[in-house]
Amino acid sequence: MSLFSKLRRQPDAGLIGALLLSYAVMVLAGALGWVIPFSLAGLAAIGGELTLLRRPAGAELLEKAGIGQLHRHLARDLAVVLLIVTALRPGPTALVLVLLLPAVLLALALGTGVLARLGERGAAAVAFVRNIDLGGSSGAPRPPAWAVAVEGERLPLLNLLLVPAAVVAVLADEAAPVVLTAAVTLVAGALVAAVLALTWLRGRGRATSALPVVQSWLAREQPDLALYFAGPVKDVYQANMWLAPVEATGRRAVVLMRQEEAFRALADTRLPVVCVPAGTDFMNLELGSLRAALYVANVGANIHLLREPGVKHVFVGHGDSDKQASVNPYSKVYDEVWVAGPAGRERYALSGVGVLDRDIVEIGRPQLAGVHTFGSAATDRPFTVLYAPTWEGWLEEEVYHTSVVLMGERIVAGLIATPGVRVIYKPHPLTGSRSAKARSVNDRIVRRIRAAGGQTDATSLTGRAHLVVTGRAPGLFDCFNQTDLLVSDISSVVSDFMQSQRPYVVANPAGLPEDEFRRRYPTARAAYLLGADCGELAKIVAVTRAGDDPMTEARRELKTYLLGPDEPNPMDRFRAEVDRLCG
Repeated sequence: MSLFSKLRRQPDAGLIGALLLSYAVMVLAGALGWVIPFSLAGLAAIGGELTLLRRPAGAELLEKAGIGQLHRHLARDLAVVLLIVTALRPGPTALVLVLLLPAVLLALALGTGVLARLGERGAAAVAFVRNIDLGGSSGAPRPPAWAVAVEGERLPLLNLLLVPAAVVAVLADEAAPVVLTAAVTLVAGALVAAVLALTWLRGRGRATSALPVVQSWLAREQPDLALYFAGPVKDVYQANMWLAPVEATGRRAVVLMRQEEAFRALADTRLPVVCVPAGTDFMNLELGSLRAALYVANVGANIHLLREPGVKHVFVGHGDSDKQASVNPYSKVYDEVWVAGPAGRERYALSGVGVLDRDIVEIGRPQLAGVHTFGSAATDRPFTVLYAPTWEGWLEEEVYHTSVVLMGERIVAGLIATPGVRVIYKPHPLTGSRSAKARSVNDRIVRRIRAAGGQTDATSLTGRAHLVVTGRAPGLFDCFNQTDLLVSDISSVVSDFMQSQRPYVVANPAGLPEDEFRRRYPTARAAYLLGADCGELAKIVAVTRAGDDPMTEARRELKTYLLGPDEPNPMDRFRAEVDRLCG
């Protein structure tokens, strides 16, 4: 696909086009000394740049087109210089300063980029740890986040202030506002460079010091069980859900991670945590004491632990669902695949991806121990409906992967309009990460809930107001315990909610016939189905709210199929299987 075709299909194409046009108008207006067109174009360019900071897909496409941040900054600074020279005709001293100060900031930008790369090279060998005493050895120091945020090509962003300064200078017929603003940004740039340089100098000779200490800890503690997570920070929820079960095994366990950002975002745990970003450093760790490793996601960096021959490698995943991802052919690389119940075993058998039946172990879902079972609404709160859709998926053709885009607003609007009903909206953590349309609809849903008096950054589930829950706490299972009716998509949320034995609705945005939908997606066998027009939503709420629920027995049977038997309980089964592997 050509770059032009990609741009036409890019959700931010309008933003990109307006931004490039703004820079072109700025340069032309600067060359001709037109203050008003320069001002309007400059305002549009500043707004576009600030918007791009929240639209990484658009910024990435501009980079691929060879119009990166640095090129746009140069165009902006050139436009400012042209306007000052054309409109003011400054004297030699002011002219030199107007030309020199942006150029020096550009040189600082290149220098800070080099310093940041040097610091990263030194820190790459560092192991980040939690709940482990390194004896004062913490490896290379890290620069403050604010300095990292503006280093390299991002540093000339500081010169955005030159645009309004240039307008003020022309109106005042004096170059001083531009010179003063450029000097201030130059001092700020020098401060960033100094911080990065000092951080790099402090870290020289200390970069590898943490790894030997971690090696010593591994040799001393001899962990026999590892929970391994190599995914990015946006997927850290996948590891979080296994922390408590692993901790409850009582084994000498360790959490192994590969990305610093995910390490920082990991939920609280008493388990020792080791994060070694560099593949070479990780593969040089002495992990001979490990007997079992649990993998929560299929990512390429799993190979760095899979190569350990004395370890039983087990895929535990991050939820059982009818999605295709739940039977990924990658799963063949593991010694065993652990699923919740018979549904997971049958899913692999029907998929034909090569996972042998003898390598599948049913353990239930030990995470669900805290999910309560009750049938009717509690007396101390309103009837609560949890809308917990999945995200849009990886493929563009998966338009029915999530209900958010086609149905989300109608679902939430219908629930809000129902007297006595409280809505909890908990979108998938990845909602809007790939699709601008999904992101836009999600934002509108949040605004709708806010307009209805709801809390859009809820940290507690108490009260009677509608809620938007997006943070780490309250968690999904906490929301389950406050829910009388779930509305969701085909996802592991449905399987996990089955533990509560309360009614649930599954969205059918594609409009498949009911029999076909339930056959294709077994988790929906005991669900109320909701078409794209959401016409049945009010009736479903009324029936379940009245306690006249014909799906009760179907849910009881489906729970055993999806999650396995209640006895022995899932935590005991999980612990027993871990003990079997660790010996």
